[in-house]
Amino acid sequence: MIGRIRSLVAEFAGENVDVAKLGDDGDLYRAGMTSHASVQLMLGLEEAFDIEFPEALLTPDTFSSIAAIARALDGLGVGVAS
Repeated sequence: MIGRIRSLVAEFAGENVDVAKLGDDGDLYRAGMTSHASVQLMLGLEEAFDIEFPEALLTPDTFSSIAAIARALDGLGVGVAS
């Protein structure tokens, strides 16, 4: 699942974010992701994994890193096979 999240981050987080140089716990906002790009990333994740983030998860922390996104998706029941 991490690989799929990485490719979605690369696609939606903005051109300033170099995913290849970012660890799973690397801060996406410090790497250059804007709040607008985080919304685009959220929408891309929802479409790719066929889920909807509940309001409680619509926080900057949820989208702050690849690992944080993976934890949120895991909590929504998105498994490794997704």
